[in-house]
Amino acid sequence: MTTTEPTAATGASSEVVTFEGTWEGPVVATSVHAGHELRPELAEAMVLDRAERFREEDPWTDRIASVVPDRVLTSRSRFEADLNRPRREAVYRRPEDCWGLEVWRDGTLSDELFEGSLATYDAFYDALAPRLDALAERGPFVLLDVHSYNHRREGPDAPAAPPAENPEVNVGTGSLDDELFGPLVERFVADLRDHSLGCGALDARENVAFEGRNLAWWVHDRYPRVGCVLALEFKKTFMDEWSGELDERRLREAQEALAATLPGLREELGRLS
Repeated sequence: MTTTEPTAATGASSEVVTFEGTWEGPVVATSVHAGHELRPELAEAMVLDRAERFREEDPWTDRIASVVPDRVLTSRSRFEADLNRPRREAVYRRPEDCWGLEVWRDGTLSDELFEGSLATYDAFYDALAPRLDALAERGPFVLLDVHSYNHRREGPDAPAAPPAENPEVNVGTGSLDDELFGPLVERFVADLRDHSLGCGALDARENVAFEGRNLAWWVHDRYPRVGCVLALEFKKTFMDEWSGELDERRLREAQEALAATLPGLREELGRLS
């Protein structure tokens, strides 16, 4: 185990977004809340404790997503710009924008810093669009949008949230074309649950607590009947959400489970093509 906090997604630079892989295959991945970096002037204005910020980010989801060779890396924290919210909601200016947390020294974010964070948001989508445009020209594709979620909100010593309402993997499909991609989703969820694939079965269920947000909406709107986003929320059983301690074994299990779904995704996309 390790308690080291990642300062950025593995392999990423200080730029807003970088890409790995050839982007020639039909499956790509993102981990848009894995980043922990802030622009210097934004960090100066922030009063939110680093540990509390870390708890609300999705640390190590970049490592889960790394089983997909073609992926997007983002180094910036969601507290700079939340890339999975609509643009009008993407910058947390006041406590009511982010779970009541006191984030900024003056109680709210200045207009100047707000505009800088919007520029971060725009840079991400401006960079991603041509990559996905080229992918869409070749036929249907899947984007695995990897996130994580807290399940011990009541405190480090309080009971965890009930498993019945908190699956190990919530597969968000709220905005995809179910008529076209329904069989692919069924195959994906079944593969996550399948002992025989060698990764151990996971409690994977569809749209229990999360249905996917802006990245999914944006892809489905821009690439109708071509783009398919599976918004994956891994329950933070691979780490202690309060101490930040990582369980490497459980993280490997999450990686192996996701890797085991890739052949099936490619097979289902081949049928659509």
